[in-house]
Amino acid sequence: MIYGYIRVSTDKQTVENQRYEINRFVRKSKLKVSEWIEETISGTISPGKRKLGKLLEQTHEGDIIICSELSRLGRNMFMIMSILNSLMERGVIVYTVKEGYKLGEDLTGKVLAFAFSISAEIERTLISQRTLEALKRKKAEGVKLGRPAGSKNTRYKLTGYEKQIQLMLNEGCTKTFISRQLGVSSSTLYIFMKRQKINF
Repeated sequence: MIYGYIRVSTDKQTVENQRYEINRFVRKSKLKVSEWIEETISGTISPGKRKLGKLLEQTHEGDIIICSELSRLGRNMFMIMSILNSLMERGVIVYTVKEGYKLGEDLTGKVLAFAFSISAEIERTLISQRTLEALKRKKAEGVKLGRPAGSKNTRYKLTGYEKQIQLMLNEGCTKTFISRQLGVSSSTLYIFMKRQKINF
C-alpha cells in the first residue's frame, strides 16, 4: 500500500499544495497513491490522537508513506524521530518530497534510522534526567511525597508531578517508561492519570 499523508495545522491552511507536491512526486516516480490521509490538527499533538496514529498501526512491511516534508509528521524532532524509528523497524518506507528522503529502502535510510533510534534514546534519557532533577529539587525544598500515615487520601503518590507526566506524554514516552521513571507501577500511574484527567 502507498499512503499519501497530508497535515495542516489550521482550517485556514489548504491541503491542496501538499497534495499537488505528492501527486507530482508519484507521477515522476511512477507510483500511485492507494489511500490519502488528510487531517487538520497541530503537529504538537501526539500521533495516537491523530489520524496518523491509526495509519502507523495499519502499515505493514513494504508499505510506503509519502508526505511533503518531515515536519508534517510532527513539530518536534523527538516526535519525528520516534515515528520514523517505529516505521523503520516495521519495514515501512517513508518518502518526503521536499527533502528528498527515501527512508528505509537503502543503506542511507538504515543509517538514518539508526541515528534516529540513538537520538530518540538520548532524548528519552534527557527527559528522564530532567524529571529526576525535578524530584530531587522538590525533596530539597522540603516537599514530602505521598501522604502522612493515617490521613485521608486527598493527595496521592504522584501528586505534584502532573506537569512532568504530561510533558513526557507529549514527548511520546510510553506509560510503562513514565511509571518506571517515577518509581510506580503502571496501574498506579494509569489510575492517577485518570483521576487527574491527564490527557493520554
